[in-house]
Amino acid sequence: MNVKSCLLASAAALFLGQAASAQTEISFINCGAPDGAAPEQQNIDVAEWEAMNPDYKVVQEYVPWGQCQEKAITLASAGDPAALAYMGSRTLPQLSDAGLILPIEMSAEEQSSYEPSVLSTVKFDGSIWGLPRAFSTKAVFYNKALFAEAGLDMPDGPQTWDDMIAAGKAITEKTDAAAFGMPAASFDNTMHAFLNFIYSNGGEVVNADGEVVFNSPEVVETFQFYKDMVPFAQEGPVAYDRGKIEPLFSEGKVAMIVQSFGYRGRTGDVDYGITWIPNGPSGDHATLLITDSLAVFKGSGVEEAAMSLAKFLNEPMRQANFDDIAGWTPVRETDISRALVDKDPNWKYYLESIKLGGPEPQIIDYTALQDVMNEAIQGVVLGELSPEDAAKDVADELEDLMED
Repeated sequence: MNVKSCLLASAAALFLGQAASAQTEISFINCGAPDGAAPEQQNIDVAEWEAMNPDYKVVQEYVPWGQCQEKAITLASAGDPAALAYMGSRTLPQLSDAGLILPIEMSAEEQSSYEPSVLSTVKFDGSIWGLPRAFSTKAVFYNKALFAEAGLDMPDGPQTWDDMIAAGKAITEKTDAAAFGMPAASFDNTMHAFLNFIYSNGGEVVNADGEVVFNSPEVVETFQFYKDMVPFAQEGPVAYDRGKIEPLFSEGKVAMIVQSFGYRGRTGDVDYGITWIPNGPSGDHATLLITDSLAVFKGSGVEEAAMSLAKFLNEPMRQANFDDIAGWTPVRETDISRALVDKDPNWKYYLESIKLGGPEPQIIDYTALQDVMNEAIQGVVLGELSPEDAAKDVADELEDLMED
């Protein structure tokens, strides 16, 4: 064999060797920041999956929440999707309706490992479209010193709406603080805060059959409760989202705030207590259930591997460990979740309200839903809408959204 032939043969052998060892990439978009205990644990879990599937290489990209979901949707719409994305479950109806993601096949046994109310956050049109990856529930933080200064005999904090109104009157009259941190800005947590109280009064936005049931006595009562609490809220609620209310609580300027369990580390020097979302006259202690999910996109060419990775990360004990490290409300009940109340009794307020909780409404145009809800809340807060008119207006607009 001449020199030229030898060189060609060597090059061919090298190419074949490289091709044989090449790994297929799985692109994985994560909404959020790449630092912290949760991403570090995910890196460990991803590396374990890669070791079991050596033909694949997972390429993770972290994108800030403000741009992440739009980026994932834009890429998929343009025919160049990520294989897998971690994003808000509120996006699943839109992605499903556009045919951009794959349904998640779950056996009856797999589904039974979730509380049905949790699984409802990822269901749309009878199918499951995401694997719950991060989970948040809510409760009320209250300032014990302000309650004492106001002469309130509520050792466990407010338990009902009547308790909140009574606390509101006393705190407003006898202290220099506002009683309730009410978010009413044009922001997602305005709707979220209101949904906590709807669910704690037995109300719904969309029922299990996909019907708009917002114009109900329970929802009208919730709007009335908000109207009754306005005099006891911080001045100018429509200028505040939840983030702007947080420092008011830590500075002792607001006595009650609705927050997740993780807020404990941001309360400053406040001597606080935690209790359930107080219930209205028609309900019981409940909470808004918010999940972020793993969604598998169509058209990546590695759909089967991406689904395998998503299910691996979401395996019950692996997910439970991930929840525990991140400090989130556990997605499923496991030995780890059952031990939480022993570690901190306040966990019971976040766990025992899950069963009666409700999801972010499963509507395709989530942004329009949020705008409609927030406009009604602001209308009641500003005295421009009656509770009855607010409930009817939202129901009518949601009916139109569902038809579109």
